[in-house]
Amino acid sequence: MSALLYQPRADFFKTLGHPARIRVLELLAEREHAVSEMLPEVGVEPAHLSQQLAVLRRANLVVTRKEGSTVHYSLASPRVAELLRVAREILSGVLADQARLLGDLRAEQQTPAPPPRAGH
Repeated sequence: MSALLYQPRADFFKTLGHPARIRVLELLAEREHAVSEMLPEVGVEPAHLSQQLAVLRRANLVVTRKEGSTVHYSLASPRVAELLRVAREILSGVLADQARLLGDLRAEQQTPAPPPRAGH
């Protein structure tokens, strides 16, 4: 296994590994947003949002457009929105499987154990 092949992909997924960044990307999948519009939606301090946006810019996941003193962000590619959609589908499937397993375990707990067989 060559780290040179896999490191860029690992770095890419690390970039996605923060809840605020995921929320920003979800907002931008809907439409372009100014920073001031994202603040209440992301629920972090302005400095923290600025840091997260910088990480996304460095990773080329978002682009900016300046209008006067306002900076607007948008996704660098519509494929980012597609990636988020696929991730939600995968996670939904995993959670659905876990919910079924939990239901099976709970049903098993409610079923009385058979009485011990004589002589055993």
